Amino acid sequence: MSDKEKFAEEINSSYSFKGDYITLGGAIYAGDCIKDLFVNIPLKTLNRHGLIAGATGTGKTKTLQIITEQLSSKSIPVLVMDVKGDLSGIAKPGAVNPKIEERHQKIGLQYTAEGFPVEMLTLSEEKGVRLRATVSEFGPVLLSKILELNDTQASFVSLIFKYCDDSHLPVLDLKDFKRALQYISDEGKADIEKEYGKISTTSVGTILRKVIELEQQGAEKFFGEKSFEVDDLVRIDDKGHGIISIIRLVDLQDKPKLFSTFMLQLLAEIYSSFPEEGDLARPKLAIFIDEAHLIFKEASKALLEQIETIIKLIRSKGVGVFFCTQNPTDVPASVLSQLGLKVQHALRAFTAKDRQMIKLTAENYPTSEYYKTDEMLTSLGIGEAAITALNEKGIPTPLAATLLRAPQSRMDVLSDDEIREIVNNSRLVQKYNETIDRESAYELLNRKIEVAQIPKTKPIPKYEPPKKPRGRPRQEKSTFEKVLTSTTTKQIGRTIAREFTRGILGVLGLGGTTRRK
Repeated sequence: MSDKEKFAEEINSSYSFKGDYITLGGAIYAGDCIKDLFVNIPLKTLNRHGLIAGATGTGKTKTLQIITEQLSSKSIPVLVMDVKGDLSGIAKPGAVNPKIEERHQKIGLQYTAEGFPVEMLTLSEEKGVRLRATVSEFGPVLLSKILELNDTQASFVSLIFKYCDDSHLPVLDLKDFKRALQYISDEGKADIEKEYGKISTTSVGTILRKVIELEQQGAEKFFGEKSFEVDDLVRIDDKGHGIISIIRLVDLQDKPKLFSTFMLQLLAEIYSSFPEEGDLARPKLAIFIDEAHLIFKEASKALLEQIETIIKLIRSKGVGVFFCTQNPTDVPASVLSQLGLKVQHALRAFTAKDRQMIKLTAENYPTSEYYKTDEMLTSLGIGEAAITALNEKGIPTPLAATLLRAPQSRMDVLSDDEIREIVNNSRLVQKYNETIDRESAYELLNRKIEVAQIPKTKPIPKYEPPKKPRGRPRQEKSTFEKVLTSTTTKQIGRTIAREFTRGILGVLGLGGTTRRK
């Protein structure tokens, strides 16, 4: 048996599975793609997370697009972070050209142009479904980690939440949180210290500055109501395709703190909301984070620990998380060790440091008698990648240089009119793009201060019940009926319910305390 035949037999046996799978492309031996020798990835292990890495221009985004399409076609919903604005084209069919036909002929796959169901989401003023969460839903533990507070400051944040809970003061947005912070350290300080202990004005000043820093990155648009329900990420269309939710983050590249804040909150919310699933035959949801270095670049040690913990635990909910970045070293080693699927595009060696990094990257892959891995990583062409995954038993598959299939959808961005059409036809836009600004801590505390400032000599107006109307009395709705028919009841009730679960991070070991700097 020749080496080529031995290679083909090993790849064929290692990438064939009993359960369902997706096909990424064809295996390459000695620089040539062997026809009908497919590199498949089992759906069963895609909740073990993954990495797509490679230098600029090597095809990472197209690989992300390919995997997203394949999962959608298998009825698996997908959430994609689109930082560069390259992925909106998934909604429209691609165009056949001679290069695509030649590529697919080499692989042995038929090419079919197809568009996929897309939902546009946004954290800012971009067109799409508005994503929001309340400060109460974050809770004191997660909020303290986002603000990078020390132990003393974090305990003070817990005091604020406790006081607001006891006083029935809803803390929905940053305006509410800042007003509560100011009230506790100023007008209400004397009374509050009697019950809750001494208030540190130094800690108050530090926390307030941290909140303002977060506001400057646009966080005031994210905190508030209506809160986004993560169950709306897990939807299938009428044709059985998983809906691809694309979060448009083009204007957030220079706001890494807001980006990491949102991502951590989203993962924590999914973890606390989704039921335990165990080992599913396919993931319930796949999340792709493009330009993943933005999450880790300015994250504190405590925040990194939080992300690592959630990544470890969230797979039991049937959720796979995939990081897309230029260099594997952009992802902390503690997170990198949790990733089952690795798709490595070409790396460039311009300096001695680059060459050293490539050798370290090569050591993260299974040894192969068919490739010199470090040399192979620098010689891959555009649309080629070194792939290893976990088989159905959780064992890493042999390293396979792969000629990747072409995306079935458009490899270009949609026009403004096409995006507007998708947004206008979205039922989620109607659900979430109405802003609710109900009475909360800000208004209630201001009113409390106003009442306290009324001179004692000035009589307080007495309450007089309204006079009953003459004639036949009109039948009024009961209080219960009024609550049921209120337009904000569902949102308010849901927010209150989620406040009960905000401490779940601490209970499950996701809380902990922030280390002093």
